[in-house]
Amino acid sequence: MKNLITQNQIESKILLIRGHKVMLDRDLAELYGVKTKSLNLAVKRNIDRFPNDFMFQLTKEEFTNLRFQFETSSWGGIRYLPYVFTEQGVAMLSTVLNSKRAMQVNIGIMRVFVNIRKLVSTNKEILSKLEQLENKYEKHDKQIYAIFEQIREFLTFQEKPKKQIGFSPEKSLKHPQNKKRLKANNYKLQE
Repeated sequence: MKNLITQNQIESKILLIRGHKVMLDRDLAELYGVKTKSLNLAVKRNIDRFPNDFMFQLTKEEFTNLRFQFETSSWGGIRYLPYVFTEQGVAMLSTVLNSKRAMQVNIGIMRVFVNIRKLVSTNKEILSKLEQLENKYEKHDKQIYAIFEQIREFLTFQEKPKKQIGFSPEKSLKHPQNKKRLKANNYKLQE
């Protein structure tokens, strides 16, 4: 009787509704080996032990979405909206249901919830480290981009032609006074 249910069986019955990890009344009743009606009756007899953060009833919309996820045929003729129990609500069920099976199943369920919490915590740490790396490399990317921009500007920079300083024979021929001098010099050379 030690291995009544497996961790996978329990994990498959944990749902995320309204931001809480919960289990449906019918799934819990199945695990405990009782009828859903009997489980809910025991809860109603001890309703003070189940505040809204331990147990709540699904809305029509939530129930419709849930039925759509699990295919309508398996829900049969349910006449009421199901109740769901948070981790604390499941723990409180062990005080309401006094069978040996209920206690053992509850222990298994609590272990699964603890494992899920550890997994979520580990994932948060990993996500945090990934975010830190992402920020670090994002800064590096910006710096590398700035370097490439500087290189691009340097490579595309075109210097304006500089004004030449000093003697240029081409320019000197164009100047009117130089033309006169050249003619005079040529004349002397030719004579």
